[in-house]
Amino acid sequence: MRAGEVTPTELVDHYLHRIERLNPGLGAFTVVTPEAARERAAQLERSGPRASALWGLASGEKDLWARAGVRTAYGSRAFDEFVPDESDEIVDVLDAAGAISLGKTATPEFGLPAYTEPLSDAPAVNPWDTSLGSGGSSGGAAVAVSAGLLPFAPGSDGGGSIRIPAAATGLVGLKPSRGRVPAGSGFGSLGQLPVTGPLARTVADAALLLDGIASPSPFSVGPPTWDGGAFLNAAIRGEGTFNIGVMTTSPWDDTYDISVSPEAQGALTLARTALDQLGHGSEDFRLGPSPEYAEAFTVLWQASAAGIPLDGEQLELVEPLTKWLIESGRRMSARDVGVAIATLSRFERSVIRQFSIYDAVLTPAMAMPPRPLGWFGAADAFENFAKQVQYTPWTSFVNVSGLPAISLPVHETAEGLPMGVQLIGRPGREDVLLAIGAQLERRFQWGSRHPAAFGA
Repeated sequence: MRAGEVTPTELVDHYLHRIERLNPGLGAFTVVTPEAARERAAQLERSGPRASALWGLASGEKDLWARAGVRTAYGSRAFDEFVPDESDEIVDVLDAAGAISLGKTATPEFGLPAYTEPLSDAPAVNPWDTSLGSGGSSGGAAVAVSAGLLPFAPGSDGGGSIRIPAAATGLVGLKPSRGRVPAGSGFGSLGQLPVTGPLARTVADAALLLDGIASPSPFSVGPPTWDGGAFLNAAIRGEGTFNIGVMTTSPWDDTYDISVSPEAQGALTLARTALDQLGHGSEDFRLGPSPEYAEAFTVLWQASAAGIPLDGEQLELVEPLTKWLIESGRRMSARDVGVAIATLSRFERSVIRQFSIYDAVLTPAMAMPPRPLGWFGAADAFENFAKQVQYTPWTSFVNVSGLPAISLPVHETAEGLPMGVQLIGRPGREDVLLAIGAQLERRFQWGSRHPAAFGA
């Protein structure tokens, strides 16, 4: 594109045609904006290539982010007709980096669950097997990238919402450190959990998108500039040997029945063997007991939902899980929330201290292969929450700890479904995760694996 061999308009048309053909069966996008995308592409062509990381590249924003003049439903029937007047900062950052939005990618209601099957719209189904879910909450973004409807996509991650769908759909998903992306830092939220990061088919693509969104805010002095990108350089070089801990226990073990499926264990063993062969040192590791974690995290999740601006009849439009979270959060006292935050703050310091002897910690990405549509259940909120924990036991504690983590698609099951592993890094060391990821990618060549929809 920078050489002029492909124009932004040609690229946009390519993806819009694919979305028109494939999205009705996949549910990746809730809103498509072809006219605005083509107008934006033409504008970029007139201005010519600029020193911005994402110049002319197609993207889309998660339906939790407002774009002025475009319907933003937050995955909920309660906001089905909402059209914001102003865009969220992350949308402005993507625009400033040169990206072209093709529309809004699907999310579950308010991004709360680990699956993307909202009652407000069609589910975002897994391109590898459309009877299965895509994970969540960045499920639409993951489906779009996995099926070739976008080259990459930004997502948000408050308890695993980038890494879960990446693992389910065979992608690289990177949750940055708290504060790494100024427009999605986590600092403005209760508990500082949700951050913004990339989903992509390769480590280098993920690094490129991270370079774009980690640039200065458009409200900073001067425009964002791009010099090749520190993260992209780390991903391309893929250098270094590191000391790696290997963990299959989780902070949820004291409260829920957590088990590692043979498929998850197989992916972990495959990745560990490859890392050993590449010259990294690995050893088994387990976190110290944390029986207080489950209650504290649940309180925080409920308290976060309590602030959703819905009351009365509007509250009756939300799904059972959402209603349970909202009502439970609103029944809590300030003391309950304060104790939970203090407990998780101590937990954060403990995890960082325990992990400090390693450059990275390796876990399974998910405890099971991708789940069938409807598996989590809609009626019983308690059972639903428990199943989410059992599917994703290694993701939420990374958000609590503010650490970077990357999901990598190292394996396929006998049925041809993707299975991944997670690498958790030290604070601010996304470069190490990208370097290790690049080494594993060269070994496993997952960039050449695609679901059938990709070639359609």
